[in-house]
Amino acid sequence: MSLKTIIAASVLIASLYAPAMAQDHGSSMHHGSAEAAAPAGDTSASSKAFAEVNARMHKGMDIAFTGNADVDFVRGMIAHHQGAIGMARVELEYGKDEQLRKLAEDIIKAQEGEIQMMKDWLAKNGG
Repeated sequence: MSLKTIIAASVLIASLYAPAMAQDHGSSMHHGSAEAAAPAGDTSASSKAFAEVNARMHKGMDIAFTGNADVDFVRGMIAHHQGAIGMARVELEYGKDEQLRKLAEDIIKAQEGEIQMMKDWLAKNGG
């Protein structure tokens, strides 16, 4: 293999992993902090609310894995669903489109039911 091919492959690999590494580094340093809730781009009230919901969701999904795929799935999904509910509530507070507001209401209802089912499952299955 030529030096040119090795360098090209190295650059390609670095370009694929650098964004994920930067994202992981940033999120691990700022979970739960005010900086984590600062929106990238627009800083309106709705953007700030979405950023706060997103930060809470990702913090909640950052679980200590047990090796039990069922338990880990449910524990991560509870936080994920709570994030969906939070985003839907932001839509209801700031959104204007009636179709999206209806979708937000439906999301809240569905996700709350699924969260309850998952919490019940964890209680029965030692999670």
